[in-house]
Amino acid sequence: MARHGLGVDVLTAARRRVTRVFQDFPHVYVAFSGGKDSGVLLELAADEARRLGRRVGVLVVDLEAQYALTIDYIAAALARHADVADPYWVALPLNLRNAVSQFEPQWQCWDPDRRADWVRSQPEGAITDPGYFPFFRPGMEFEEFTPSFGHWYARGDGRLTACLVGIRAQESLNRQRTIMSRRKRMFDGLQWTTWMSGNVYNAYPIYDWRTEDVWRYYGKLKVPYNRLYDRMHRAGLSIHQARICQPYGDDQRRGLWLYHVIEPDTWAKVVARVNGAGFGARYAREAGNVLGRIKITKPDDITWEEFAQRLLDSMPPPVAEHFRDKIARFLNWYDARGYPGGVIPDEGPASSKTEPSWTRICKVLLSYDYWCKGLSFAPTKSASYRHYRRTMQQRRAEWGYRGTLPRDGGPR
Repeated sequence: MARHGLGVDVLTAARRRVTRVFQDFPHVYVAFSGGKDSGVLLELAADEARRLGRRVGVLVVDLEAQYALTIDYIAAALARHADVADPYWVALPLNLRNAVSQFEPQWQCWDPDRRADWVRSQPEGAITDPGYFPFFRPGMEFEEFTPSFGHWYARGDGRLTACLVGIRAQESLNRQRTIMSRRKRMFDGLQWTTWMSGNVYNAYPIYDWRTEDVWRYYGKLKVPYNRLYDRMHRAGLSIHQARICQPYGDDQRRGLWLYHVIEPDTWAKVVARVNGAGFGARYAREAGNVLGRIKITKPDDITWEEFAQRLLDSMPPPVAEHFRDKIARFLNWYDARGYPGGVIPDEGPASSKTEPSWTRICKVLLSYDYWCKGLSFAPTKSASYRHYRRTMQQRRAEWGYRGTLPRDGGPR
């Protein structure tokens, strides 16, 4: 899709979008993470709420093992806008992706059974009672909680609700697709909105900002920002590399090393709290076979399919079965697309998105790509995942895939 200028600067355009949201949506809240982008959005939304004499909700999902500087900034920002902001600082046990451990592929922030190991205490005034939200259940995933919160915040009165989200198209191809998709459902034809469900929409007022625009905003308007970015800059990161998010995901794990440079006291607690954090900090940025991120190799005397089986055999049984389910679906998909019986080439481009091969499967296993994005899968929500596992047990039996190497001509 071609890009077209609007004839105004990005700040003016963003303010107009925020104004439009407040005009059309009776309920408005900001998804605030404490990062630079959501910080800009909170400032714009608070300014508009003051101008209109409105209130704006602020959702903060506290993931426990976060930088102290980020928590300090969140608290300061909420206090700064207390005259118009209704904060929902959530510190509840949510399941989060942990890409640095095969033994704990997910970890639970604020796990009540590990209270003694918490990185820090729950913030004063935070929502800590699991019964506060009628939809909440301990162990929900972040991706399930946030849309559920949107429906709850809509208050059941049937009126339109908008969640202001600080994503920018420059950040990644996936985020650009979120904005530019012509197939999505939008509000009143506005490309910078996306229907969530029911009467709830996401709105992205700063989608066209560059990183330079964000920092120009903070510099010119002199509004407070998260000082963690200053520490990251001194650690050698560029303004485009500095990101604030929970650092145990498949892509985010490369930034784990920053913890013990920026906040060593926090890092000591993180290592004790999150399984594999120390390993991830040491190896997640390296090339080679450590995490299979850039290139992969195998022993010379075996095939890639045999190597895949050895990798699966080395994993904890629940994790190995998870990967076998994904591999079974992958092979079955290609069974109807030119590879009868799911017999795919042993060797092929490891990073290909279109050509099946056992090399590609091995890269997924070596990089511990838990949701198998390298095989073109998307993450499965926890509620659906339990049903998915039961279904896959039946289908693997039908397809003849056990996840083991052929023996005596039998099914794999």
